[in-house]
Amino acid sequence: MVAMRNRDTAFKRAIHALPIGSAVLFQGPFGNFTLHRNTGRPAVFLAGGIGITPFRSMLWQATTVRSPHRLFLFYANRRPEEAAILEELRNVKDINPHCKLIAAVTHPSEGTPDWRGESGHFTTQILKKWLPDLSTPIFYLAGPAGGGTSMRLTLNAAGVSDDENRTEEFAGY
Repeated sequence: MVAMRNRDTAFKRAIHALPIGSAVLFQGPFGNFTLHRNTGRPAVFLAGGIGITPFRSMLWQATTVRSPHRLFLFYANRRPEEAAILEELRNVKDINPHCKLIAAVTHPSEGTPDWRGESGHFTTQILKKWLPDLSTPIFYLAGPAGGGTSMRLTLNAAGVSDDENRTEEFAGY
């Protein structure tokens, strides 16, 4: 599956200009942004916007193989309407009891007035609300450039070493 935000960039204009049915050559994925092997350590996914895409794959893989990993997905967007696959993620707990979604909107006044999730960016206080012991999990961060750096600094301030997190940042999307 390919997912992208519909923004006005040169890449997206080129994609939109292609006729339906056009052949496209993709390369990748590359790297090793995969779930750790030690099932005794929870995985904490910190996704900003379209950074949800690698975590969707990881969640479904863990669900398919019935992994005993405890999975916490922190997913932030400006408004609920901008959250890709939010309804799918809300329902994953029904088939994977080891998975917990913590969704947040960073601009709650701009979106749905009946929002019931977290509000604002993920802070140490919000992380500790859901994860009292931040020394146990492996943290995974994905999102636009700058978001990963910001979240890594938040984790460092909470006492989480860079050795305990894996980051996937992307730009120019």
